[in-house]
Amino acid sequence: MRFLRSFWERLLGLARVRRTNAEITAELESHLQMHIDDNLRAGMSPQEARRQALISLGGLEQTRQALRERGTLPWVETLLRDLRYALRTLLRTPGFAVVSVLIIALGIGASLALFTVVRSVLLRPLPFPHPDQLLAIYGRDGKSGNTVASGDFYDWQKARHGFEQMAIWRWTGYNMAGSAGELPEFLNAGAGSWNLFSTLGVSAALGRSFTPADDNVSAARTVLLTWSFFERRFNGDPSILGKTIRLNTLPYTVIGVLPAWFQFPDPKIQLWIPWQVGVPSGDLFTHFDHIGYVIGRLRPGVTSAAALEEVNAIQHQNYVRLNGAGPVVDAAIARPLLADIVGDVRTPLLVLMGAVLCLLLIACLNLSNLLIARAATRRREAAIRTALGSTRLALIRQQLTESVLICVAGGLLGVALAVGATHWLILRWTDIPRAQSVHPDALVLAFVVGVTLLAGLLSGLFPALSAMRAGILAGLQEGSRGTSAGASRASLRRSLLTAEVALTVVLLVTAGLLYRSFLLLRSQDVGCITKNVLTVNFFLRGDTYAKPEEIVAFDTRLLEKVRILPGVRAAGLTNVVPGGGYYGDREVWIPEHPPLPSGEHIFASYRTADPGYFSAIGIPLLRGRFFRENERLTRDKVVIVNQTLVRQDFPHEDPIGKHLRVEWRTPQGESYEIVGVVRDTAYSIGKPPRPMMWLPILSGIPGATGDVTLVVRADSNVAALALPVQKILAGLDPDLPVKQVLTMEQVIGDTTSNSGFSATLALAFAGLALLLAVAGLYGVLAYLVTQRTVEIGVRIALGAERSRLLGMVLLDGLRPALLGLVLGIAASAASTRLVASILYDTSPLDGTVFASVVLTLLLAAGAACLYPAWRASHLDPVRALRSE
Repeated sequence: MRFLRSFWERLLGLARVRRTNAEITAELESHLQMHIDDNLRAGMSPQEARRQALISLGGLEQTRQALRERGTLPWVETLLRDLRYALRTLLRTPGFAVVSVLIIALGIGASLALFTVVRSVLLRPLPFPHPDQLLAIYGRDGKSGNTVASGDFYDWQKARHGFEQMAIWRWTGYNMAGSAGELPEFLNAGAGSWNLFSTLGVSAALGRSFTPADDNVSAARTVLLTWSFFERRFNGDPSILGKTIRLNTLPYTVIGVLPAWFQFPDPKIQLWIPWQVGVPSGDLFTHFDHIGYVIGRLRPGVTSAAALEEVNAIQHQNYVRLNGAGPVVDAAIARPLLADIVGDVRTPLLVLMGAVLCLLLIACLNLSNLLIARAATRRREAAIRTALGSTRLALIRQQLTESVLICVAGGLLGVALAVGATHWLILRWTDIPRAQSVHPDALVLAFVVGVTLLAGLLSGLFPALSAMRAGILAGLQEGSRGTSAGASRASLRRSLLTAEVALTVVLLVTAGLLYRSFLLLRSQDVGCITKNVLTVNFFLRGDTYAKPEEIVAFDTRLLEKVRILPGVRAAGLTNVVPGGGYYGDREVWIPEHPPLPSGEHIFASYRTADPGYFSAIGIPLLRGRFFRENERLTRDKVVIVNQTLVRQDFPHEDPIGKHLRVEWRTPQGESYEIVGVVRDTAYSIGKPPRPMMWLPILSGIPGATGDVTLVVRADSNVAALALPVQKILAGLDPDLPVKQVLTMEQVIGDTTSNSGFSATLALAFAGLALLLAVAGLYGVLAYLVTQRTVEIGVRIALGAERSRLLGMVLLDGLRPALLGLVLGIAASAASTRLVASILYDTSPLDGTVFASVVLTLLLAAGAACLYPAWRASHLDPVRALRSE
């Protein structure tokens, strides 16, 4: 307590330092006068009396300083004095100050924006109680994970000794009919077991959550609303609790509203229903239909490995018991729920974070070069201050204070830039997980403070040490450029520039690889026509479409009306277009082939199509035929397959006329004749083709053919058909919402948008780094030319050829760039392997990218060096010598 009281008193003393100085001066003068009076009474002359009094007091200034230090904090005074001096110095050179602040603001702003996103997405814990106890559990499928079958989940749940709770959920969706003048809309939804929210540790903000009585096939239909949907659709009116809303034409009672912060697993989900509602009872306990995502909460003190061992023991029993009957996984795998939510965005985020840190380091090196050049003009000042008694430590401290002050100003501006940049990133990076949690917190604040101070110290350390390297006499003798002792300083600037160029090369190579990967991804042949093709997605569900005849009648009327629209060249129906995603697969059997060994299974992704779909979207027929108009309703026992399925399952035989047995119309499965083989199409951009089969959409099987995508191809400007097609749909069923209307180019663009955005962002950072490196190269060579003005003038006066001088100066400037290029290429060859996992069809050592970077850097470096070299070769020798 005594120490704190003393510290507080000293701190207060800083605020009244002038008053304290006056009091000390008055007191010392009083003591001095008393000593003088005593000496005068002793018979001394006035001069001698004063001299003896000063001797006895030991020096007024030293005593005054000692008394001041007892009442204040000297190191704070020193810091404030250094800050005032640095501020005055920078204000005398506003151009230098503005450029320096902008350079460092660019680096700090970019790094802060990316760190805010990385912190929020990758590092911030999930907003659930004890989030480290939450695991995402999958069935093991080779080395990767697969969604979980309901039967497996219920078996795990019964014997979950290591788990406090275990829940399951799946994606789904509902058509919501319009009311009170509102338009119908499609709602992304989740279906979860009754204990999903208690497993996560979430309670309803209004009403209640699900109970075991709700999660039952025969239970009354209930629904939980998300807060965003509650406010958007019902204006936040609590009276909606207990009322019914119609989903897929069926009534659901609203029992609760989830908290506003709850947006698991994705903000797209608008409502939740119980897991067992709407699921056929025969599918509830199957071990073969893998549709669910399982979440487990560990018991306190239980490790994930121990809990997973118990699950694996149960699953192994299921595998042994059911392996011959269908596709059963033999074990489970688990990962932290946070890592599961983040998914594939982790690597691109870390790559971008590394890129902006490189950019920040380049900015620091650039600032160091500027400060070194500035220190060269102030060496005489530093020498004079040293001669007058200033210590080297004080001079170094002053230099560091100036660089820190620049970085603090840059940091403040960088924070403003980062706020806008972070908002822009979230808006543009559409599929980034946990976007709603992206905001600065205490760790982000600590990051920006730490980065700012570290940048200030790194930027100022080399210039401070460089300025102190020469002696006092050398500094005092620098009365002109001609006698400048700047060789060591120029060498340091070259070294810093070499490091800057090397880092720039690493950034350029990484960005080039990402951008080339994106271009190859974007140009991938999806196997169909993508120009002037419109897709309209909707769902035929509920009582209105409970019979096959009702579904087929709607599809038929729709196609008839769309095909006669002006400008329509062709139209067809499917469930998902090429590039539209995985959707799902089914196990198939080939009756003409011998039974497979136990544990081996054949799977094929399933699609639906009408007879005109393949022609409408331009998928070529390689063998056989397309569907016929009469192959509908119960006359649907035909199937079309792709090349990959033929290569996999019919490698040395003609598949036409063979059969696939598929669990499509009935759980027991039926045999479908292969009538055609079509070209491979990409189910997802950047993924290799999968075995695929198309079944007739006009079979009208409820649930199996209710997911519909209308494909419309036009001669030109297909986007103009979007509104007429939607009007046709509204005319056929006013309560039927359209999920999305996209051209095929937009479908593919949405799939590749995140890859393109991250590649473009990395390229932008690399471009900024190149700009800083070019500016640094220009500055170094211009500085060297200025330092050698007299030497160059003498050479010209003695007859040196100007062309040789041009080459000499140009080579002098390019030397650090070439060395940095070599070092950067070597570093890139080692570091680019870190981004290999996110590259598509691109080698980490892609020769085209490396050659492009080398050429770009050489051209940029040559352009930066050309003007200073030209200016040096055109010096007037008379004026150069007179400057001496």
